[in-house]
Amino acid sequence: MASPDWERILGVRFFDGAAPDAVDYITRVGGYTVVPAAPALVKIENDPAYRRALVEADLAIADSGFMVLLWRVLRGRTIARISGLKYLRILLANPRLHERGSIFLVLPHQSSREKALVWLGKEDFEITADDCYIAPKYFSCSHGSVSREERERVSQKRGYSIADDALVAILQSRKPKHIIIGIGGGMQDKLGSYLKHQLTYRPGIYCIGAAPGFVTGDQVVIPMWADRFFVGWIFRLLAQPRVLLPRFWSARRLPGMIWRYGSEMPEIRDQRSDVREQKE
Repeated sequence: MASPDWERILGVRFFDGAAPDAVDYITRVGGYTVVPAAPALVKIENDPAYRRALVEADLAIADSGFMVLLWRVLRGRTIARISGLKYLRILLANPRLHERGSIFLVLPHQSSREKALVWLGKEDFEITADDCYIAPKYFSCSHGSVSREERERVSQKRGYSIADDALVAILQSRKPKHIIIGIGGGMQDKLGSYLKHQLTYRPGIYCIGAAPGFVTGDQVVIPMWADRFFVGWIFRLLAQPRVLLPRFWSARRLPGMIWRYGSEMPEIRDQRSDVREQKE
């Protein structure tokens, strides 16, 4: 593949090309992919750790149809939209990922693991429960397996807001080539950044939030036509209105941000990190 094209939006360098090329890029060079949705993208104004995770990502894809539309209308520029769901489907279609030990999943719940194993087994992936990890609730680098001293050290080292020594130890031992992070709330991007800088080898890390659940049935099923026409969010909203309506409402700030800043990184308007992020 030739050198990829990029489009900088709100200081984040987004991939501007075909979905297969985006998948191929990380599978070849390693590093981590981020897929910021509109409600998460607005957090770059008040969450320094999150904005750092996006800016330092090896690949960011324009999953948000809302952002893509605003970029066209307000800035007169275009960027290829690649949904996290489409990205994941292309990634999982690679026969090499079917080999034992090739992939490792970080998931939010036990039910997520059970459904993922059933689905992947039907698709002939050689995967077991040991290839999955149930993530704790990451609250600003503060879950029980991390000491106070370690939390302070990691937080100060590169601005990380989470840490997970247990997960790092497992990955160092198993060394999977592909790590799929399927937790939500914006925490997957911070975890991907943390893992990239803690691991001694360079796997592909895919921070794609709820997308694994759309494939395995752990989340509401989104038809591919709905994903293609930017309306997958309607299916999600109908399935979880109380959870997602406040989250989607927060995206109302995005038009003003794109109009004001364009390709530039927004100014920090509140230095307090959002430490109450929940998993989807």
